[in-house]
Amino acid sequence: MANGLIFATHSPRIMKRILFLFIAPLLFSAFIGDAFDSISSAFRAGDARQLAAYFGPTIDLTLMEREEVYSKGQAEIMLKDFFTKNPPKAFQLVHKGSSQEGTQYGIGQLTSNNGKEFRITFNTRNTNGKIILNELRIELD
Repeated sequence: MANGLIFATHSPRIMKRILFLFIAPLLFSAFIGDAFDSISSAFRAGDARQLAAYFGPTIDLTLMEREEVYSKGQAEIMLKDFFTKNPPKAFQLVHKGSSQEGTQYGIGQLTSNNGKEFRITFNTRNTNGKIILNELRIELD
């Protein structure tokens, strides 16, 4: 009876915690899903500005064999140049998942109008409730 009494007197607080534990992952996965949809849409459209909206102040960018940490502005310019030279014909998000540390990742296939195919991999993290694209790799497939 004492256990029932403890549960009854603390039930609003316990119920809020239980509800949070079940609802929070669903909301976070929906939030990630929206970001991944937007990122995929940006690749389909060849929209460097839409991709850059997810960059933090810096991003680890690999563009073909060139790998470096760039500022948000530098990376946007490089992506704009890439899309100018390789206008997208199609983009498909092939796989998405998460690591134990909470990093979300996506792997996609970009086909350009000039017949080249690229493997796109990216990592995101949640920083203060905002999805940040912190690593992007574009490599010939």
